[in-house]
Amino acid sequence: MESLSPNIFVKDINETIKFYQLLGFSLVVTVPETGNDLVWAMMAKGNVTFMFQTFVSLGEELPQISRQDGGSLLLYIKLKEIRNFFDEVKDLVPIVKGLETTFYGATEFVIKDINNYLLVFAEDE
Repeated sequence: MESLSPNIFVKDINETIKFYQLLGFSLVVTVPETGNDLVWAMMAKGNVTFMFQTFVSLGEELPQISRQDGGSLLLYIKLKEIRNFFDEVKDLVPIVKGLETTFYGATEFVIKDINNYLLVFAEDE
């Protein structure tokens, strides 16, 4: 195995792109390549890559993906200089849990993205 790039189903690709750009992610590629009727997008920051896809684009082919907002998963993202990153995004995105040091020695904070997924950012300090 070499990498993991989750394909996360969302209602609105354009709003999802805007949200992840607030976190410093860059848009890598979209389908279609131009226009406002996007059905899929890949975004990256450092070694972290996310793919986002609309429910509508696969709803008939894979009805199992249908759900309400969010999901029963939590995305855990390790980074460096967590305190600087927290300061950059704290007023831009919904903070679920502020900076804290865990019993296992990591400094973490939790946000909720525009699709109600939880993202934990962590650094081993």
